[in-house]
Amino acid sequence: MGNDQLTRHAVNIRRHILKMMLESKSSHIGSCFSIVEILTLLYFEVLKIEPENPLERGRDRFILSKGHGSAALYATLAEAGLIPEEQLRGYYQDGGKLPGHLDRFSIPFVESSAGSLGHGLSIGLGMALASQRNAVSGKVVVLLGDGECNEGSVWEAVMLASHLKLSNLHVIVDCNRIQSFGMTGEVINLDPLGAKWKAFGWEVDEGDGHDFDEIRFFLEKAASVPRVLIANTIKGKGVSFMENSLEWHYRSPSDEQYEKALAELDGSSN
Repeated sequence: MGNDQLTRHAVNIRRHILKMMLESKSSHIGSCFSIVEILTLLYFEVLKIEPENPLERGRDRFILSKGHGSAALYATLAEAGLIPEEQLRGYYQDGGKLPGHLDRFSIPFVESSAGSLGHGLSIGLGMALASQRNAVSGKVVVLLGDGECNEGSVWEAVMLASHLKLSNLHVIVDCNRIQSFGMTGEVINLDPLGAKWKAFGWEVDEGDGHDFDEIRFFLEKAASVPRVLIANTIKGKGVSFMENSLEWHYRSPSDEQYEKALAELDGSSN
């Protein structure tokens, strides 16, 4: 699929997210917008999954460890035709099927529940190890938040994955440098983040998390050890007044802000 078409899908996904946040009066829109290009490439080009058989044994598996970004995953699944778009209207609302934090029993194609940060990589490691030992070809892709890398459980999994040489395990860190209470460098400084992963025996790439070519290059490379992409992203990407703003970690848009943001997204697709 060409990058122009992927870009159109990414804009549509942001439109879905924006409307979901407006109708549910919920938060984490900035965290969702920063991972849209990553999810778009995964679900429209990279992941080998069967729409009619979500539990096919040899499938690729994706785990969104930063579970508060759930709206981005739901919107991507709807845009890709894997769940009905109508289900998005029930996001984070009584009677809806889409909880604010991921629940693997809610809908197909959600591989793992998430919410309490720091667990997704350990779960993905277990899946990758099982696939390796059972000679199953599918790969496992785990998306972490950069603030999530404050969790010690992440580094336990990083050590073990390297020790086991799980070459079918790929990690992407959404490095937007803002977490719930401030800049990551102020809360707990992560730098040099790539060097830390490398010291644990991982192959490390760093690139623009909004550039399809750079994400694609990472996901298509062969390796004999687990690999991580430090994806430099912009929190709130796509809407100027949300970009690089801490308040949009928790804030939901007003009707006026919704219309203003929608106009910017509509303009970016022309």
